[in-house]
Amino acid sequence: MKRLVNKVSKKSGLPPGSLVHVGERKTQEVRVLLVEYNEKQFNIKDIGEIKACCTQSFENSVRWIDVVGIHNVDLIAQVGAAFNIHPLVLEDILNTNQRPKFDVWDDYTYVVLKILHMDEESGEIVPEQVSIVLGKDTVITFQEIEGDDFIPVIDRIMNDQGRIRKMGADFLFYALMDAIVDNYFTIFEKLGERIEAIEEALIANPGRETINDIHYMKREMILLRKSVWPLREVVSGLGRGESKMIGEACLVYFRDIYDHTIQIIDTIEVFRDMLSGMVDIYLSSINIRMNGIMKVLTIITTIFIPLSFIAGVYGMNFKFMPETEHPYGYFIVLGAMAFIGLGMLAIFKMRKWF
Repeated sequence: MKRLVNKVSKKSGLPPGSLVHVGERKTQEVRVLLVEYNEKQFNIKDIGEIKACCTQSFENSVRWIDVVGIHNVDLIAQVGAAFNIHPLVLEDILNTNQRPKFDVWDDYTYVVLKILHMDEESGEIVPEQVSIVLGKDTVITFQEIEGDDFIPVIDRIMNDQGRIRKMGADFLFYALMDAIVDNYFTIFEKLGERIEAIEEALIANPGRETINDIHYMKREMILLRKSVWPLREVVSGLGRGESKMIGEACLVYFRDIYDHTIQIIDTIEVFRDMLSGMVDIYLSSINIRMNGIMKVLTIITTIFIPLSFIAGVYGMNFKFMPETEHPYGYFIVLGAMAFIGLGMLAIFKMRKWF
């Protein structure tokens, strides 16, 4: 089971701005992709040296530098030196335990987001931290692993779809954030299907496996809330124009992301309420089942109390008991016991006690 609180002890005692990777190393490969484009042309290539992306290849172009594998501290330091990124920002990039946030600097804006992936086999949600630095004509993204979330943005650049080739770096910045938020909807659709399946199993036949699934999903909701809830503040601040790197024309798009974020947060709260209600339903089902069992046992015990009394009376070893000498005494007693038992069952049935 994944941890909800991660260890950051390796940074203890170090001065601010110390570059130390904190978190799990999720990939062995390190890759730097350069995407450069303007309205008329584009260029996409893997680069070996950071210096290769410090200058524009053609006029009025937007550069997107995608760095995959932030465990490589030397590479992050090279990127920071090439684009004059503050050591405190580089420290946050290397610390994968950050909550979504944004910082406004003189020459750039720094944003931390969480990309959510779902393991198809286990159904586990795996968060990945993505850091985005927005400059005047440059966007730099730092990913833990290479995923598919940014592929639609690359396709739009290559095929000149929409406004991305006609706008500046701030629109690319918006497009990357929008791709991350849109992926949340896909994750939540799958989670909704899983919660519905748990609800059906809970109603049909609640058991230990069902409550384990509910408990697991409640932990997933805690993780999702940690990953998504702070995003509301980030998008709200960007939509209000707190970053001078974002032009007036793009503010309306960030307000659209804000609406999507509110919708996602509402979905999380609905799922949490549903799961809490499922726990109550499970406990109620167990209590109802237990009450049913106790009712049956109580009825059986109540019926056998007078029968045990009769058997106890005729089990006494007195020598002079008239009924013991009667030739049909045994059958008369059995008949009386059967009559009493059936009569009590009839009374219980009439009173709808079972």
